[in-house]
Amino acid sequence: MDANVQKRLGLKELESKIVTAEEAAALISDGDVVGMSGFTRAGDAKVVPMALVERAKNEKFKIDVYTGASLGPEVDKYLADAGVIRKRGPFQGDATIRNLINTGDVLYVDAHLSHNAELVRQGIIGPIKYLILEAVAITEDGLIIPTNSVGNSPIFADYAENIIVELNISHPEALIGIHDIYVPGEQGQREAIPMTDAMQRIGDIGIKVDPAKIKAIVISEEPDAPSLIVPPDEETQTMANILLDFFSDEIKAGRLTKQLMPLQSGVGSVANAVLDGFANSEFEDLVVASEVLQDAVFNLIDAGKVKFAAATSITLTEELQKKVYGNLEKYADKICLRPQEISNHPELIRRLGLISINTALELDIYGNVNSTHVSGTRMMNGIGGSGDFARNARLGIFVTKSYAKGGAISSIVPMVSHVDHTEHDVDVIVTEQGIADLRGLAPQERVPLIIENCAHPDYKEQLWDYYNRALETTGGHQTPHILEEALSWHVNLAKNKTMKKEVAKA
Repeated sequence: MDANVQKRLGLKELESKIVTAEEAAALISDGDVVGMSGFTRAGDAKVVPMALVERAKNEKFKIDVYTGASLGPEVDKYLADAGVIRKRGPFQGDATIRNLINTGDVLYVDAHLSHNAELVRQGIIGPIKYLILEAVAITEDGLIIPTNSVGNSPIFADYAENIIVELNISHPEALIGIHDIYVPGEQGQREAIPMTDAMQRIGDIGIKVDPAKIKAIVISEEPDAPSLIVPPDEETQTMANILLDFFSDEIKAGRLTKQLMPLQSGVGSVANAVLDGFANSEFEDLVVASEVLQDAVFNLIDAGKVKFAAATSITLTEELQKKVYGNLEKYADKICLRPQEISNHPELIRRLGLISINTALELDIYGNVNSTHVSGTRMMNGIGGSGDFARNARLGIFVTKSYAKGGAISSIVPMVSHVDHTEHDVDVIVTEQGIADLRGLAPQERVPLIIENCAHPDYKEQLWDYYNRALETTGGHQTPHILEEALSWHVNLAKNKTMKKEVAKA
């Protein structure tokens, strides 16, 4: 046996369970519900799913796949394209499976990420026949040490009938000790989660399992797929500066200090760029309490701005992967990975007073946000944890560019085509045009701030025209709308490839 494998396999009686990926894949049957580790292309199962892809070339079978969030190409691209996935949840981010969802070939259960563990406990998700779990080690006392994400793995491990471990020896051993695995009890018998500070550790360094559940161990050296975020551009930097000025004003108003409150930043290029903007700011001793630690978090640790960062996953570009995982000891005492039902837990978000920064696809003149469906019908990625945070945060902030497709699409519309976050959960909106602070405002007070401060100049007049006519038509209702026209911008886009009104008249 390889010395590195032997070193990481603390329970020696498990050595007999080491098999090939093909042998492990053969354990899974048609119709099985399969849990997989992984959250935003990190810590996901890789070699067994690819063995399932090979098996599908000669055998027809389908499985339901539940994870923490999106996975790398092994599952959401290749396994989906092989026709193996019948149902997928609770989040995805790959174009291949997205297209299959939008053609009806894959069923998709989009869900708040903090809710999934409860669905497992209640038996709504399940019974889970197999969990495929990537690990960096199994300790002598039987703890499975995840790699660089935790996600739903602890609750899956509790309820899965069987476990397949992918022991990935390419991940650094320095990952051992950065996890904080705490699993709440059953509802109705549950104690308060004993955390009053994001820097506290309240659980174990690994996932407790009955060793008898482990049916196979597959050795892996496959790295995580790198993050797909792109570097900040001029507009995202402008948005970052606008938000930093807003925080400075909050300090002057006595609502925040230079340490702010724990920061949560959603997945993606815009949110990452906004967080990156803190590097040259007045703020210091920041704490991050988020879902995912992206490049910006480690840049801020290096800049001395962030003193601690907790999440459920680490998702990095190829450049940052080399930098961070090649020197993980430097960061180990400053980071912590928790189950997603803890990182995203409403009780903790409210208690710790998080500042939440997430991305919108579109928003309307009253502050309702669509973060999932293109033109109301086509799934993009999913709601993820944005709802967990926005509804319960001290400050629920949404960022987006004011336009898309070269200006053919306005990100601000009369009425969103799909609602993920109601106006009640949206405190602040930021685009490259400006900021709208909606706190404490009635619907008609929000309209001028959103149109004048956040909408693209090409669409301001069109938005005002709609709103003024809606106000006149309804006689001043609480939330004025012309129902016959409320979604006409999306209809125009479908017909004429633009939301601009003059094309609709042509």
